[in-house]
Order: sequence, then structure tokens, then C-alpha cells
Amino acid sequence: MIKRAIYTLLLCFAMAMMPETVAAQDETIVFTPQWTAQAQFAGYYVAEAKGFYREAGVKVRIEHPSATQSAITRLRRNMCQATTLQLCQALEIVDEGIPLINILQTSMNNAMVIVSARGKNPLTQKGARVGIWCVDFGQLAICMSIKDHLDYQWVRFAQNVNLFVAGALDATLAMSYNEYYQLLQAGMELTDKNVYRFCDHGYNVQEDGVYMTRDYYVKHKEQAKRFAQASRKGWEWTVQHPDEALDIVMQYVEKEHIATNRVMQRLMLKDVLRLQVDRESKKREFRLRPDMVKFANRLMAENKMLSSEVTYEQLVDQPEHNRVGLRPAESERKKTKRSTGN
Repeated sequence: MIKRAIYTLLLCFAMAMMPETVAAQDETIVFTPQWTAQAQFAGYYVAEAKGFYREAGVKVRIEHPSATQSAITRLRRNMCQATTLQLCQALEIVDEGIPLINILQTSMNNAMVIVSARGKNPLTQKGARVGIWCVDFGQLAICMSIKDHLDYQWVRFAQNVNLFVAGALDATLAMSYNEYYQLLQAGMELTDKNVYRFCDHGYNVQEDGVYMTRDYYVKHKEQAKRFAQASRKGWEWTVQHPDEALDIVMQYVEKEHIATNRVMQRLMLKDVLRLQVDRESKKREFRLRPDMVKFANRLMAENKMLSSEVTYEQLVDQPEHNRVGLRPAESERKKTKRSTGN
């Protein structure tokens, strides 16, 4: 009995002294990307397949949204702990009273375009019937329509371009890495005359980032950071090994029975990786830019899409030099100037 009691005490002591990385493995982070399985999420698939999450001491389960449960719905109902959201989506959710925190930013540029039928300029078609996603990816397009007095009639679609190809719409929103290539594969001619790229017309607002509810993040901060670091490692590995990453993507695509092909996914991956490079620094910064948060706030507030400003500080938990809105390099330059008096 005494030996058993001593053994029990020693076991309890050993468990209490276990590293946090091991203890964190007991709780799984359910991660829901905002769309079905595709190369847009290659870095996360790679992080899981190559064991980066396991090496970081976190258990991650990737569960895609369904037709009845969007990623946002799953996050709101605590069915997942992390999801990918476009910046404008995140602002709306926080404005609705659900505090979020951005733990990793992958997109540095906007991918949205408007494609018009029959070679017409989308900006000349006032009152046009324009396709828009039913899962709220089109905030900037709505802002542009109001600002430029285009009065588009928005027609919601699920996840393909069939309505537009069939001639039921005058134009459609598309992502440069997704529906744009679907239209090319459908045989449509896309030129500068009938394709409007938001990033080239003053609407270059960041898109995909990984978000958690602030409440969950505060309670699981170390675990969240490890998840973010491993996810970033997955993307960095993808950049160096795109063909192997594509193999992993196709495994997810086949498992989820997604109607696509390797050619389409290769094009998507190439464009997604291009969009991760900041136009100014020419680097993959993996950070939310304060100036883009402010710009998105202004656009959405002007068009009555936000009741109040959602600040950069509300969305992040980062070192001081990032909170003041400077790039790391710019922050160092300012410190040097102050110390030298120049």
C-alpha cells in the first residue's frame, strides 16, 4: 500500500511537471478554412501532412465547411477554434460583437476581380446583374458599386460560374486564383477590357488571414502561437516545394470529392503564392498591415457596412513596433535616426 501511495504521488508530480507543449497536445484545434478543399489552403495541408503541427506540440484537425455550415457559422457556434477570413469579413464580425484576433496573415494583396460579359467594361454597366458569393466575400465590390454609383443588382451564387457562363448574368465577381481560371477553362476570352482588378484600382485590401475568437486565444495563447508558427512553416515549405505541396493538395481534394483538376489547382497555387508577396517590400511578410485595416474601415464605414471603427489593436497581439503601424525595417530606421540625431 505504501509503495502504491508513493508511486501515485510520484506520478502526480511527474504529470504536474510535464512541459506545456505536451499538455497542449491534449486539446485539439479544429481548423476550418473558409472554402472547400483547394490549393488556396496548401500551407495548412502541408503543415499537417509533414508533421509541422505535431513538431510544434499542437493537435490540429482540418474540417472544411459544408453547404449548410459556413466557416463563419462554425466559428460562431464554437464548432472550430480557428478559421481563415478576409479582412473585410473579420471587420464585420468584430463589429457584430464577436472579438477576433488575427494570429497569422498570409494574403498581402487583393485577388478579387469583376468579369463582364461580351467584352464590356464593368464600370459602364450601371444596374447590371452581377454574381456575388453567398458567403459574404464581396464587401469591396459593394463599396465600389455604391461609391461609383453603379447600382449593381447582386445575384448570389454558391461556388461556380455556371450562371455567368449560361448568360444569366451581365458580370460576376471572381477570385484571380479561382473563378477567373474556371472562366478561362470554360473558353471565355478575358482581357483588360472586360476584367476589373480591384487591387489595381485603389482597393488593394488584404484578404486571407487566420483568426480565432479573442476569448479562445487568451485562454490558449501559447497553443495558438505554435499553431500559427507551424502554419507559416507549412507555407514557407510550399514555396520551396510547390510540386510536392500540390500532391498533398490533391489528396485533400480527392478525399473531399471536389470537382476540380490538377491543372486548375496548379494555377491556383501559383497565384495564391504570388498574392502573398507584398507589393512594396517584395517579401512574404505574414502580417496584417495597419494601413490596410484603416483603409478597409474607412471604405466600409462610408458605405454603412460598419457601425464603428474596428482598430488594428483590436485584431492583433503583437510586439510594440508592429502596433504603431511600422514595418520592422522602417521601425529600425526610425530608431537609428533618433539615436544618431540624423
